[in-house]
Amino acid sequence: MKDLHIALIQTDILWEIIEGNLQNFSELLSHINQPVDLIVLPEMFSTGFSMHSKDMAENIDGKAVNWMKDMAEQKNSCITGSLIIEEEGKYFNRLIWVTPEGTFSHYDKRHLFRLSGEQDHFSAGNKKLIVELKGWKICPQICYDLRFPVWVRNKENYDLLLYVANWPTPRKKVWQILLQARAIENISFVIGVNRIGKDENGYEYSGNSMVIDPKGEIISEIPEGEERVEIVKLSYNELQQFREKFPAWLDADDFEVKI
Repeated sequence: MKDLHIALIQTDILWEIIEGNLQNFSELLSHINQPVDLIVLPEMFSTGFSMHSKDMAENIDGKAVNWMKDMAEQKNSCITGSLIIEEEGKYFNRLIWVTPEGTFSHYDKRHLFRLSGEQDHFSAGNKKLIVELKGWKICPQICYDLRFPVWVRNKENYDLLLYVANWPTPRKKVWQILLQARAIENISFVIGVNRIGKDENGYEYSGNSMVIDPKGEIISEIPEGEERVEIVKLSYNELQQFREKFPAWLDADDFEVKI
């Protein structure tokens, strides 16, 4: 199985200015001068964590999704991140996964952030997404989902658990601890990509985007508050060797999640 090369994009997000955010991300992606398999953007990368779902939503053929398709083709890389999508009169905080060939799949955020009233403006998802890339199985999730381990318990034998986020600075220690916990309990690599800056609601974001190995060790972290494109390499052989050495997954309890 081949290694994965992944670009983590940590940056500020302009408040509800879609065109400006797409321009900023285009500039950041222009600095990727080596082949990568996957580019990861933060949660609601085109608007910031806005509850103005009706005003800021686009459909699946909208400007930001088409931009993702263009970038995936230009970089010959998959690209993912979440944005506000309207579908049949409902609004979703939806992660879009786009391939270089222009095909895409999606995951709708399951756990809506009650402290911001997200449940009043968005509909919750009810289905996990497992995508395959170069033989790897990847499970993408969105921000607040990180707090709910049952939802992502590794019954699908995924290899990488991926979180895109707008995770506030006061809870940055929780961010790190939970990312490490998800890696340890699922014997999986875990990546968390978070934004920086301050939004219109006064919330500050430190970034601290990081990569965790299956042992729970931080193997890469973008410094707090720094705008950066970080490229990391994940070793499938390393993952498999650790799973063979420590096969705790064989003793996992069976369960069923009721939606």
